[in-house]
Amino acid sequence: MTQTFDINIDCGESFGNWVMGADEALMSHVTTANMACGFHAGDPMIMVETVRLAKRHGVAVGAHPGLPDLRGFGRRVMSLSPEEVYADTLYQVGALSAILQAHGMALHHVKPHGALYSMLSVSEPLGEAFVRAVIEVCPRPMIYYPAPAENHAVTRIAADKGIDVVPELYFDLSYDDDGGLILKRANEGADLDDTKQRLARFLERGEVLSVGGKAVAMTARSICLHGDGPNAVDLARTIADGLKAAQYELAPLVPAPTMAGQAAQ
Repeated sequence: MTQTFDINIDCGESFGNWVMGADEALMSHVTTANMACGFHAGDPMIMVETVRLAKRHGVAVGAHPGLPDLRGFGRRVMSLSPEEVYADTLYQVGALSAILQAHGMALHHVKPHGALYSMLSVSEPLGEAFVRAVIEVCPRPMIYYPAPAENHAVTRIAADKGIDVVPELYFDLSYDDDGGLILKRANEGADLDDTKQRLARFLERGEVLSVGGKAVAMTARSICLHGDGPNAVDLARTIADGLKAAQYELAPLVPAPTMAGQAAQ
């Protein structure tokens, strides 16, 4: 049986006349899109345009909700209550869901952005609120999160409630000795030869090499890349070619029915 693998991008991050990311050039090399929902980036026109772009390329679309901080691109931690996280998540994911429905598409997943991701990783009350919103707004709940997924408060809560948590791997970021992401700016670009070696190592051994030279075991079902990198298109092509050479079929992930059923109850 042919194995499948997913490549996802953060996209829809332009705002008005300001353009960010190579969304159009990237869509033919990926299978899933995490779309900004207007809080940290994007606006209604950009959301509609990007949904249409994804549909043309057969790319599944998920919501990428963030903090209400356009100036800081959602990367500055804010003091939010659980009810604010719940309401903000419903608002953003609900808006994208309506646009998708209008274009005959369904919401594929939810993936928190930037500082919101960091906050949900350490706070169980905020994680509970986020998961509650995802369950209530998503017909088939699925959450994308950086691997190792078990290291985060929100993903442990989601898994306990039966939500399919998709661990993802990065090649435009590095890892520390504990398997945590080193959050440098992705727009510094990625070394393509190094990416080929890192991808081969992951596929053959199920591990990544940390910046300290330590082999760290890693399980992932999707690879994420940032659309604003200077060589993002070449990076996407390199990853896609590497997966295909390893006999993987590129396709969006499908949540396990039993997990989605448990979460909806």
